[in-house]
Amino acid sequence: MLVAAAVCPCPPLLVPEVAAGAASELDSARAACLDAVGVLAAARPDLLIAVGPAGAADQGVHAEGATGSFSGFGVDLRVRLGTSDAGSGRRLPPSLSVAAWLLDRAEWAGAPVEGLGVGELLEPERCLAAGRELAGRAERVALLVMGDGSACRTLKAPGYLDERAAGFDAAAARALGTADVAALKALDARPAHELKASGRAPWQILAGAADGMEPGGQLLYDDAPYGVGYYVATWS
Repeated sequence: MLVAAAVCPCPPLLVPEVAAGAASELDSARAACLDAVGVLAAARPDLLIAVGPAGAADQGVHAEGATGSFSGFGVDLRVRLGTSDAGSGRRLPPSLSVAAWLLDRAEWAGAPVEGLGVGELLEPERCLAAGRELAGRAERVALLVMGDGSACRTLKAPGYLDERAAGFDAAAARALGTADVAALKALDARPAHELKASGRAPWQILAGAADGMEPGGQLLYDDAPYGVGYYVATWS
């Protein structure tokens, strides 16, 4: 069953080496993410699963020991998922590479770690079913859920300005911060896609994993630097 979850944004800019001179701009988000990972460690799970958006080639399961790289962002930095050095033939997508970086930064030494890359357009019902399956993987399962809100909050945002973005992000932040499973289930995939909200499918996987439960939630961070909605929340 699900015993804890941490929700974090997944921009590679969270990694200071990638952000370079702008690294300080995300210091508070970075600190909140590390605090959230601490909640996962305190729950003493038997298995930790990192879930994040992924392109077609990177979807599906990524075993512990899978590696990722930020070379595509101009930085010669490699990361590994979990502490195993068994390796894997598949490279981590950027979202799970950020998750791996966070776990390494937090000195994760607890439960085994796996990854799951999720397609942005995965239907809500399939997301919920996937979440229920993940929750049944071990007696005590924790999720590290990576994903961003809308990318349309300002004129300079990646998706330009969309008047719907602020409302979408406010609803998502409220649902994540209060562990409102029903509200996450109700997120509409179409406007989420139009607003370039990469977190919608991972959040609904979280909702599926928590189905039938009444977890407590806490919102640790809610802001939109660069016109993109970033949230950090914990469920336990």
